Amino acid sequence: MTGPAPTAAPPVRLDRATWSARAEAHAERADALTAEHRARQARREKHPVHDFLFTYYGYKPGQLRRWHPGAGAVLEDAPERADWRWYSPAPHQDAASSGSGSDAVMPDADAFAADKPELARLVHAMLARTAARPGQFGCFGLHEWAMVYRTPEHRHEVPLRLGQAGTDAVVEQGELRCTHIDAYRFFTPDAVPRNRLAPTRETQPLLEQPGCLHAGMDVYKWAMKLGPLVPGEILLDAFELARDIRILDMEAAPYDLSDWGVVPVRIETAEGKAEYVRRQREFAERGNILRARILEGWRGAPG
Repeated sequence: MTGPAPTAAPPVRLDRATWSARAEAHAERADALTAEHRARQARREKHPVHDFLFTYYGYKPGQLRRWHPGAGAVLEDAPERADWRWYSPAPHQDAASSGSGSDAVMPDADAFAADKPELARLVHAMLARTAARPGQFGCFGLHEWAMVYRTPEHRHEVPLRLGQAGTDAVVEQGELRCTHIDAYRFFTPDAVPRNRLAPTRETQPLLEQPGCLHAGMDVYKWAMKLGPLVPGEILLDAFELARDIRILDMEAAPYDLSDWGVVPVRIETAEGKAEYVRRQREFAERGNILRARILEGWRGAPG
């Protein structure tokens, strides 16, 4: 004999004082995370390491500071959010509960899925499948080296710390194992055939794995694409992960970034490879924790 089917837990309801405090704390944290970038913007200064999170992903500091409660959480007394994208009116509380709920709203995973079905399936696949795979930790960040291999034209206007010949030698003595299309697509023509794989946009959900630094940074991108379905606290955690990964990405790169205070992780040495893998494993763990948190809170999936 089986018992009754389990019922879904009631949504968490946040009164205005509670959610306003969380929104304010979120904005303060976001402002602290973007303060240096915004100051550089005001001075019209560029930074080869930290600008990436804003120029490549294209999300502005103002977007990062907007707090959302996450899918299914109810904001009481929030009429100003009634017209926000992917918010819907929340169900009324029962008679035994306090509050009328007449101005209560909640981020709506069903509305998101109806509006963006292909995006919903893609984001779910990228988060779930990436987390389910074992991490690969033998690339040593050579994707950045492959982007300048045998070419005088470089993406960053800074010198190569080993020079062109020394940089080319590191690529030729190593093995390119890049699994990420958005790194691979910047390889020089001479580097492309050296890669073990030939990632494409179509194979991206099949190849991404948690050891990849770019896949770890992309957790921020996927969280941002889900908008109000992801709690703001998780979004900022994902941004911090992306920031930390970007630092290692450039520390292990072939560029001489000493003018910006960057101390290189010399992946052309055994010691540098060991440090890179150690930190790469830590990022893989942090990334998978965030993927799980996003999926658990979202509870959205392809239909």
